Amino acid sequence: MNREFIEALEELEKDRGIEKDILIDAIQQALLSAYKKNYRLDKNDFGANVKISFNAENGEVKVFSQRKVVADNDLYDALYEIELSEAREKSPNYEIGDVVDCEVIPRGFGRIAAQTAKQVVVQKIREAERKIVYNEFIDKEDELLTGEISRVTKDAVYIDLGRIEAKMSKIDQIPGEVYKAGQKIKVYIVEVKDTSKGPQINVSRSKPGLVRRLFEFEVPEIYEGLVQIKSISREAGSRTKMAVKSVDDKIDPIGACVGPKGSRVKNIVDELKDEKIDIIKYSDDPVEYISASLSPSQVVSVNINESEKSALVIVPDNQLSLAIGKDGQNARLAAKLTNWKIDIKSESQVNN
Repeated sequence: MNREFIEALEELEKDRGIEKDILIDAIQQALLSAYKKNYRLDKNDFGANVKISFNAENGEVKVFSQRKVVADNDLYDALYEIELSEAREKSPNYEIGDVVDCEVIPRGFGRIAAQTAKQVVVQKIREAERKIVYNEFIDKEDELLTGEISRVTKDAVYIDLGRIEAKMSKIDQIPGEVYKAGQKIKVYIVEVKDTSKGPQINVSRSKPGLVRRLFEFEVPEIYEGLVQIKSISREAGSRTKMAVKSVDDKIDPIGACVGPKGSRVKNIVDELKDEKIDIIKYSDDPVEYISASLSPSQVVSVNINESEKSALVIVPDNQLSLAIGKDGQNARLAAKLTNWKIDIKSESQVNN
């Protein structure tokens, strides 16, 4: 190793943000490990008394055996000890008990040192790149990104997000949606994890967060905070209910979300492959809110029990099946949306 190697480390410090001192420390530790691995003197000695010196100015590497000074004729182990007279040949100031650094030049260690240093630098570059990618994407949790499907397996879909590949597991896929390699796709960033193998990004198309971000993208009033999304309940691929509220009395929150001639909501429905979306007006009044949540059915009355946070909803006889929905979906989504237990009955059921 030479001055050019040190200059390369300095360039890395500038370009990759990897501190030169951290690299040098890592190289010294790796060189020590390499020495212990390749130059143990017998089966019981792994170079426990060895010190590596790495010159940060010129890249010169030296290996020292650290030996304790003992009295002349009192030498027990030449690997770890040095007689006083020999030590004083190096410096007359040495006394018994001092530690002397004795330079050793293992055969072939220069080649091993260069190879080891290169491996350390490559490893540190990879770690730095992983950190950069992690820091870039950790701020994008709960956001919407567009990527390209790179591959599809039995258990997951993998999406190329530019600097990294994200994973979309079965549970995060829209039931019935077909995914093909090369297809552009919008995904919701669920989680960014820093693992030993690098950043891991989990994305979804089934989470309610995807719908929220799509509306923020399509509806300027939501993005600007003039219309608020208060709650979303979703059964991906089938139906979504979304409650919205305007902070400006002049703005119709439902109309803003639907858009001119239904253009805004249509773009989202198209993105979700014809998933039905019910947009309702949020109310602080639970009676109004629960009644609206059962859209598109009509409601006769809502009787609430505050202590149990439950509601009995009465609907016209001809609206019962619509209020409950296929397999109970409409009632189930309304309950998730409002966070109230909802029991639905027809007028004739109540009157009998």
